Amino acid sequence: MSGSPASPRAAPPGDAPTMGVEEEYFLVHPGTRAPQPAGSAVAAHAARSVGDLVTGEFTEYQVEVRTPPRADAAALCAELVRLRGAACAAARTQGLRLCASGTAVAPVGTQALGDHPRYREGVAQYRAMLDDFAICALHVHAHCPDREAAVLVSNHLRPWLPLLVAMAANSPFHHGRETGYASWRAVIRSRFPCLGPPPYAESVEAYERMAEAMERSEAMLDARTPFWDIRPNSRFPTVEIRCMDVLPDIEDTVALAVLVRALVVAGLGRVRQGDPGPRPSAELLRAAYWRAARDGWTGSGVDPLDGRVAPFSVQAGWLVEEVRPVLEGNGDLALVRDFLRRLGTRGGGAERQRAAESRHGGLNGVVDDLVRRTARAGRTARTAPRPA
Repeated sequence: MSGSPASPRAAPPGDAPTMGVEEEYFLVHPGTRAPQPAGSAVAAHAARSVGDLVTGEFTEYQVEVRTPPRADAAALCAELVRLRGAACAAARTQGLRLCASGTAVAPVGTQALGDHPRYREGVAQYRAMLDDFAICALHVHAHCPDREAAVLVSNHLRPWLPLLVAMAANSPFHHGRETGYASWRAVIRSRFPCLGPPPYAESVEAYERMAEAMERSEAMLDARTPFWDIRPNSRFPTVEIRCMDVLPDIEDTVALAVLVRALVVAGLGRVRQGDPGPRPSAELLRAAYWRAARDGWTGSGVDPLDGRVAPFSVQAGWLVEEVRPVLEGNGDLALVRDFLRRLGTRGGGAERQRAAESRHGGLNGVVDDLVRRTARAGRTARTAPRPA
């Protein structure tokens, strides 16, 4: 991971590949702070202003926003501000608030599924494993020329996934208790046979054969839309990265989005040079995921390529060097540096949740802090990235 940058062609101004973001949030009661099952009602109200860009999720305790694709970080930020604002306003019509956390801080009641046949199929297949599967993610989509390219690029992204888990870790509390982990959401996901890093694949045909075998085994619902942490989109020319917890501060979300886009562009550069990508052992990659979930940004992690342990802040430096030509070409380098400075100064999402718990003397204060930051980002464009 600490090797030399790929030196891909940096996209000229105005020619940056597009990116999009999905954010999932809990709907919480401002008095009890507990999640409430009102996702369908909130999404229906939001549809009056933003259409289907705010939708329900796996459980009724959640909603999701989906931005249109944007090439510019400031434009992506503006879309997130607009959609969060619509979702916040819709939640308030039900007496609720949005809360951007990877897991529910307060206990969740009886599982209330969202209204989609696929969710019912999932429960029939995975059974009790889904009993506490109310978790909220940040997904980033980046343009990729075609499905073959998306599969080959995935090979280059796989070693960086644990670092992304650590940078976005925002779920130390779960159903009223401290877990001891920075991302308990990552731990919940790790129990499933169809989640986590995708397999290394020499071609799109090899990738599809593996997905089809997983579907036949019933470890995966549908080979066309696997839930691996990197996946080619089955309808659009994009690759999606799915390993990160949702974050309450939009400027952090946008910084992670441009980092993911830069990784995809750098990976495409290597693919065009004939580089098939590294093949870390499954055991080391699994260990790296677990360490990232446990320790988060302020800890150290395993380099899945050679087993070395290094602070995540050091690994983030490796990542920036890897994609610096792309960040510079897209005008995103200052945005990413600001993000890393914020992480260094105040910690990541897990550290901030724990600080709020200590400051307020309980988990109600954690929820209140998350709600305030989630809503603040949806009310104002103050978070718009400044030009590099």
